[in-house]
Amino acid sequence: MDKRLVLWDIDQTLIDLRGAGREWYARVLEEVTGVPMTGMPSFFGRTELAITSEVLRLHGIEPDEETVRKVWAGLVVAAEQSLATMAGGGFVLPGAESALAALALEGRAVQSLVTGNLREIAWHKLAAFGLHEHLDFEIGGYGSLSAHRPDLVAYAVEQAATRHSPFAREAVVVIGDTPHDIDAALAHGATAVGVATGRFDAAALREAGAHVVLEDLSDTGAVLAAVLG
Repeated sequence: MDKRLVLWDIDQTLIDLRGAGREWYARVLEEVTGVPMTGMPSFFGRTELAITSEVLRLHGIEPDEETVRKVWAGLVVAAEQSLATMAGGGFVLPGAESALAALALEGRAVQSLVTGNLREIAWHKLAAFGLHEHLDFEIGGYGSLSAHRPDLVAYAVEQAATRHSPFAREAVVVIGDTPHDIDAALAHGATAVGVATGRFDAAALREAGAHVVLEDLSDTGAVLAAVLG
């Protein structure tokens, strides 16, 4: 069997940080712009570029590249400073650790990320819970790349081809908890696996077009079957 390229979402798929991102944005927005945060758009399934741009516009600030980059730099610092305490403010979702380890042990999958997070923040979040070891961070699709999530999948597949080997569309599996994750997979022709551990239930993920929907990742055998076929 050809190897699979497995692209994981992070928040509400592998871990739950209970709103830490909103706290970081509130702090960084005021530090960078001097404007206190009064509102926050939805994070679910969106990329950092989309979120940062909307946060700035909501507060009457033009999201020019310089300001966006300053916000991102502040967010990275906030995540880094929270690294030691992050695990205490959140938790690993059921089965996530076992699923990552089992796929690595099988040896038939390259695992990376398609996440709305910045790359540095993705690393900090997963390292805080010891979930980083089985993932190739070099080939991930991260939220700084585009406001359009399908672009992140395309980028990750391209990087994987360069670093590992080309992956046919049917060998790419995207795993996430929102319809945005499902849409991104389908736009690339990849297998879409929905995990109903976030805001969207199994029915919503099926309606979005997920090929497989899991209530969570606690059944490792079901995860392996969804990924490896």
